[in-house]
Amino acid sequence: MISLNIFVLFAAGLISGILAGFLGIGGGTVLVPLLVAMGYQPVQAVATSSLAILITSISGSVQNWRMGYFDYRRVFALGMPAILTAQIGVYLAKQIPPYILLFAFGLLLITNIYLVELRKRLIAKNVQQQQPNLNPIVARIFTGGAAGILAGLFGVGGGVIMVPLQMLLLGEPIKVAIQTSLGVIVITAVSACVGHAVNGNVLFVEGLLLGFGGLLGAQISTRMLPKLPDKVISFAFCTMLAMLSTYIFWQAWNIYHS
Repeated sequence: MISLNIFVLFAAGLISGILAGFLGIGGGTVLVPLLVAMGYQPVQAVATSSLAILITSISGSVQNWRMGYFDYRRVFALGMPAILTAQIGVYLAKQIPPYILLFAFGLLLITNIYLVELRKRLIAKNVQQQQPNLNPIVARIFTGGAAGILAGLFGVGGGVIMVPLQMLLLGEPIKVAIQTSLGVIVITAVSACVGHAVNGNVLFVEGLLLGFGGLLGAQISTRMLPKLPDKVISFAFCTMLAMLSTYIFWQAWNIYHS
């Protein structure tokens, strides 16, 4: 049974790492539902996911840097506000009942499907050629701050919101948004992981197994990302969010009734 859990955790980490490199997310959208399904408390799932995400995102960002796709200015402009707001998310995760935490997580996933689809419609109307109306500094503070809160609250790294917000508010192409997001996730994951560790929520053995699986997956996917069409990446992103949101709502319902 123990060996089976080790295999499941490593395999889940591998899948999350592949998604991290392809979609610019930390992998928490996969890891949190998996850990909840394995019987861990939602706050433990969120905290342990943040440790795994830290390992995965470092791996993917190093690979992007080696390939010349790592922009320090973009990463730090979003990452600095995220450091502070991640601690707000950590605090809220301890206060919110588990079923509400999961329900809110499901709503987050659904919202991001809408944001990606909205961006696609704007591009189709050539709005992409115009400068975003929002001040770039304000847009970066808002995007990074939102990512930090979500990293601490949901253990998702923040990329699940950073990718569409960069596209919507900063006019970034999806591949640039993904590569920047993965770098910022290193910063948000450090802040969230430290906050959760101080509160005793992190399961270190499980987190390391997930993280090292993710390390391998991120190396695979970051090498392939530049070769894939934007439409394929967008479709994969939205499909994954739709499936996971359905599962999360079901888990929240079960916890509420138990």
